[in-house]
Amino acid sequence: MTRTCLAVILAAGDSTRMKSSMSKVLHPIAGLPMIAHVMTSVRAAGMRDAVLVVGRDAEKVTKAGSIAEMTVSSVLQTERRGTGHAVLTAREAIAKGYDDVLVTYGDVPLVRPETFLAARAKLAEGADVVVIGFHAANPVGYGRLLVKDGELVAIREEKDATDEERKVTWCNSGLMVINGARALSWLDKIDNKNAKREFYLTDIVEIARADGGKVVAIDAPEAELAGCNTRAELAALEASWQVRRRHDLMLSGVSMIAPETVFLAHDTVLAQDVLIEPNVVFGPGVTVETGAVIHAFSHLEGAHVAEDATVGPFARLRPGANLAEGAKVGNFCEVKKAEIGAGAKVNHLTYIGDAVVGAGTNIGAGTITCNYDGVNKHETRIGENAFIGSNSALVAPVSIGNGAYVASGSVITENIPDEALAFGRARQEVKPERAKVVRERALALKASKKAER
Repeated sequence: MTRTCLAVILAAGDSTRMKSSMSKVLHPIAGLPMIAHVMTSVRAAGMRDAVLVVGRDAEKVTKAGSIAEMTVSSVLQTERRGTGHAVLTAREAIAKGYDDVLVTYGDVPLVRPETFLAARAKLAEGADVVVIGFHAANPVGYGRLLVKDGELVAIREEKDATDEERKVTWCNSGLMVINGARALSWLDKIDNKNAKREFYLTDIVEIARADGGKVVAIDAPEAELAGCNTRAELAALEASWQVRRRHDLMLSGVSMIAPETVFLAHDTVLAQDVLIEPNVVFGPGVTVETGAVIHAFSHLEGAHVAEDATVGPFARLRPGANLAEGAKVGNFCEVKKAEIGAGAKVNHLTYIGDAVVGAGTNIGAGTITCNYDGVNKHETRIGENAFIGSNSALVAPVSIGNGAYVASGSVITENIPDEALAFGRARQEVKPERAKVVRERALALKASKKAER
């Protein structure tokens, strides 16, 4: 679409019903602020210029809404005098002469780009105002879209509607696009002669029609147009986003055994033929390549999992974890800021942090890279095809060579050359019959304590 379009995003609400210390549009869905979801969709619909109408937390909202490939400015709405008044705070930008002006909301984060494009297409076909509506399962409380001969003749608020009009289930979302050449003249004609003494954007429908403009409505799914005013509605939006994203990923070739138990971030990348078992959580910044398996009850954030690698069950990958092809991180393991080489195995009950593990190396159960000295972090480097015995502590900074072998239960504090065998534990001693003495002494102590009670 070659038509120019300005997006005006209303994001100045006080968020009182959220009972929050920050603006509601900054609350995250899938780890991304609501306002950023809106801006991402607007950008995907081909818009490159936007104005944020801001109020509370103005600077933070502007920062969160400023995304790549868009020119985003903001205007401060100092008075709350209705949606029509809010849009007019962007007067200077609207006056620049865009073909289309889109009005949407910072707390309606699930609108797909296709919906914005469909509304703009109606403008290209000759409409002057296009209202986006939805068919509500329960329309109580919504303004109704009244259509005659294919045109939208009015948006009737429920309190003003007749009994017959209340039967209409096509409802107003508040989102619309307006002919940019006529937008300001119509916005300026909106008055506040109503009970609340506010300027309602919905009045533009009848104003445009009276001025010879063509007004139509298009339909979108109710869930897509849901807004957010409370924490409960925020949770519902999160759930809706998750359902949509899981569905899209499964259609792309990702397998999820129990999709309702998998939670994704806004930027989670899962390739074809990835298998996700139940109860897996993805934080921001995760990419999983073809053929990898994420076993149950694992948590990944800021991590890269290469082809045919496996994670879990009950594993945690923290930021900077990078698993090469065929690598394994097993049960109850944690990996942070570490490179795990191709085919390397980090087995159960192990912590690997600030480390490089070479290809084909085996890390035994209970191994720890001791990377923190109380002030600074230090690196552990383990070569290829090395073997680290179970219950070993590798005290960084330390380097272990290719093919080296660390005996189980060792505390390693010095570098180990290639192909060397290292022991870092006390010599075992065996004292015959001593166990009986120790046991009898312990039993006697227990009996004496019991007698005292």
